[in-house]
Amino acid sequence: MVKIAVFASGSGSNFQSIVDSVKSGQLDASVELLVCDKSNAYVIERAEQNGIEAFVFNPKEYQSKTEYEKKIALELQKRDIEYLVLAGYMRLIGPTLLREFDNRIINIHPSLLPMFPGKDAIGQAIAAGVSLTGVTIHYVDEGMDTGPIIAQESLTITEHDTAETLAERIHEIEHRLYPITLQTIFNRGGVRHHEKSAH
Repeated sequence: MVKIAVFASGSGSNFQSIVDSVKSGQLDASVELLVCDKSNAYVIERAEQNGIEAFVFNPKEYQSKTEYEKKIALELQKRDIEYLVLAGYMRLIGPTLLREFDNRIINIHPSLLPMFPGKDAIGQAIAAGVSLTGVTIHYVDEGMDTGPIIAQESLTITEHDTAETLAERIHEIEHRLYPITLQTIFNRGGVRHHEKSAH
C-alpha cells in the first residue's frame, strides 16, 4: 500500500474524495498526513473527522521556503511517505521537496494546461470567453503548473455557465478523475506517461 501525504490550503473537497476512495477500496493507498499552510482551512476539520494527522504551519513563522520545507520533509520522512498529492495547495513547491520527491509530486489543476495556469483558472476561462476547459493532472516541477501532464479531461463551457456552475462541474470531474489517475500512477511506480481522455 502506497503511503501518501495530501497538501491542501482550502476546503479540501479533493482531499475528501481521495480519502473516500481509499475507504471504498478504489484507491490502494494510505493517507498518512495532511499538510496545510492555513490554520483556518476547512480541510483540517475533514482530516480530524477521518482520523488523519495534520501538519499545519504558518509560512510567516519561517525565514524562507527552504526552512519550512525542511520541516515538512522531516514530517514526511517520519511516516515513510512515498508520494505528495497536491489538492488545492496554494504554494509553489520549492527545491527541497522537489529533490526529495523527484517524479513523486502530483497536482490537479482546473483547466486544460498549458491554458490558464496559476490562481483562479476557472475565472480566467470565463473571462477569456473560451468554449472548452477541463481538468489536468500533472507532475510538479519548479514552475507554475508547468510539469509533465499525466491526464486531462475536457469540459464544454455553456453560455449559461457562471464561475460557480463551472466550478461545480469541474469539481465533479476532479473528484472522479484524481483517484483513478493516482491509482494508475501507483500501479506503475510513478513512471512518467501521458494519457489524454476527453468526454
